[in-house]
Amino acid sequence: MTKKSILRHPPLYIALAFILLLCLPLMLSRFYLYLLALIFVTGLLATSLNLVLGFGGMYQFHHAVFYGVGAYAFALMLTESGLPAWNAYLAAPIVAGIVGLIMGLICIRLSKLYFGMLQISLGSLVWAIIFRWYSFTGGDDGIHGCYVNGIDSTTNIYYFTLVTVGVCLFIMHRIVRSPFGRVFQAIRDNPERSAAVGVNVMAHQLVGLVIAAVFAGFAGALFVTVEGSAFPDLLFWTLSLEILIMCLLGGWFTFLGPMLGAAIILSLRTVVGIYTEYWTMVLGIVMMLLILFLPEGILGYIGKRREGPVAAERTEP
Repeated sequence: MTKKSILRHPPLYIALAFILLLCLPLMLSRFYLYLLALIFVTGLLATSLNLVLGFGGMYQFHHAVFYGVGAYAFALMLTESGLPAWNAYLAAPIVAGIVGLIMGLICIRLSKLYFGMLQISLGSLVWAIIFRWYSFTGGDDGIHGCYVNGIDSTTNIYYFTLVTVGVCLFIMHRIVRSPFGRVFQAIRDNPERSAAVGVNVMAHQLVGLVIAAVFAGFAGALFVTVEGSAFPDLLFWTLSLEILIMCLLGGWFTFLGPMLGAAIILSLRTVVGIYTEYWTMVLGIVMMLLILFLPEGILGYIGKRREGPVAAERTEP
């Protein structure tokens, strides 16, 4: 297989990367396995945001609310219900999807910036309820001691998050490539023309928002699996801004860009956080450089550079 033919087969890269990730527990310490598991979870969250942001063109400014709702639903089911853990893993995306549906029905008639501003307001309301409801959510103390039997060691947690995140990414990729995904992207590019040819724009956007909320809720359940706790900061708007930056950094018009952005941001926070607590200043500098030099993101830039040689090759006789 030649180098040019390999470039046309990204699934080969993905398969090789997955095999490498399966072998990493044999080479890395517990801390780095924990960090990788956290990157997988955050990457899934960022990819779910990009489903409506990059592929749907919707200004989803408070996506973390679904993440936090899923985390709390999982933690409460695990600690209070006495049911097997798989019920908690089902409850997290379902509850997050219901919240996404309710918020979507309220916000969907607005567009662009107004949609995002109203969503921030509603998300902040949900955060305030969880922050103040001490008898149910634990208030600002959160919920702790959320451990799943059989997934208690760092290695087991790593493999569990790797496999489940891989399955979720595969499902989301199929959704993006499905007829629904194609229509969703057409609405992003030109909602007026899509409506003119008979597409129900609001219905497609609402379904897309619920799908993104479902995967964000499942990411919240995986976060609790990794950390063993849920706390109100998971719903705060600053986390939504952070995952938005991950999408922009990795490439918000690419599928795996948010995963790359999550890996860079979390690694940057870990390394810079060793030397200073003001790591967000470094994040701000990175964002400025991104806007100035890589407005399409890292993977977007790479894809743009590759389009030239591939297009030239296709025109050769």
